[in-house]
Amino acid sequence: MGSWGTLGPALLSLAGVALGAGGTIVGQYLVSRASDRQVEVQESAAHRAELKGVVLKFLGIASRLEKAALARPDGGGTVDGAALDRLVDDLWLAQAEIDLAAGSEPLRGAAFRYASRLTEAARGEVTDSAALRGPQARFMDAAYDDMWPGRRRATGDPAASR
Repeated sequence: MGSWGTLGPALLSLAGVALGAGGTIVGQYLVSRASDRQVEVQESAAHRAELKGVVLKFLGIASRLEKAALARPDGGGTVDGAALDRLVDDLWLAQAEIDLAAGSEPLRGAAFRYASRLTEAARGEVTDSAALRGPQARFMDAAYDDMWPGRRRATGDPAASR
């Protein structure tokens, strides 16, 4: 056998190669994890932006439809039947966009129920705006939960946030 003088440097070189390879593997793993997390954050931000756009479109149409539907004269006549029908059609198209963009079933269901209630208002079956507040609030809560999962929505009560 060789002496420590010849075997020692060979073993130390081999240990250095092994440590270097191990360090490279660990480094690549950490870079890969950071890269995956960055992609996940970017995808989440893109989802939020897309969903925010369709939610705001839906809410804009819902607001116009609610105002038009509830502005009926007491005689039960329509403000403008053709315009109201177009708003109802636009509302259902916007609801379909939410259905496609939503990441959760609760948001899809809440959007459908709110659109249904607004359609009832357009047909004259709902005459009080208070009847629309519950479905609207559930829709907003579901939209918030879909955009920011795991976060609690602020209630607007300063005492509640303390």
